[in-house]
Amino acid sequence: MDVSWATQESEAVAEKVLRYRRDESGWKKCREGNGVSVSWRPSQEFPGNLYRGEGILCGTLEEVWDCIKPVAGGLREKWDVNVTSFEVVQSITDMLCVSRTSTPSAAMKLISPRDFVDLVLVKKYEDGTVSSNATHVEHPSCPPKPGFVRGFNHPCGCFCEPLPGEPNKTKLVTFFQTDLSGYLPQSVVDSFFPRSMAEFYPNLQKAVRKFHH
Repeated sequence: MDVSWATQESEAVAEKVLRYRRDESGWKKCREGNGVSVSWRPSQEFPGNLYRGEGILCGTLEEVWDCIKPVAGGLREKWDVNVTSFEVVQSITDMLCVSRTSTPSAAMKLISPRDFVDLVLVKKYEDGTVSSNATHVEHPSCPPKPGFVRGFNHPCGCFCEPLPGEPNKTKLVTFFQTDLSGYLPQSVVDSFFPRSMAEFYPNLQKAVRKFHH
């Protein structure tokens, strides 16, 4: 993959995801409870929704980030029920890679296993925030795989943000904008994302406790 293209493309995606983070307008809450809120607004990238999740986790920023960072052999596939495997297909720099993520069947098997090939950029901001930013790409070593429907992540990501005065807590804001493809009823998609995003937070909290305490 062309490095200069990948660098430019990933920076543009990170800019877009940062705009989602800063733009408070137009979000409609669709799920709230246990300190986690999920909202949505229509996507401008594809005929679906952009989802935003927000919650505060007990754990330092480093501990939380360690559980979700996009690295080969990382913790994510050990605890995230929506990730069967995460592999780095091409490492471009230590902050930029192409990954393949596979997901199990979901929604009582209405959603069959999916895989996603993404360009992923990690960014660190001056206030200590760390973000992961991704979008779908094609890669020669990742042709469609038997047994998986290829899904497409439009610009998405997450922000691990320090909470001033609370070093042992971390705010996590997540954005999903995913085309699951494969002829799914819209109602299945619309109920799956808010539910799986809401479950992501308590599962991550358990992982932080398990791997870091």
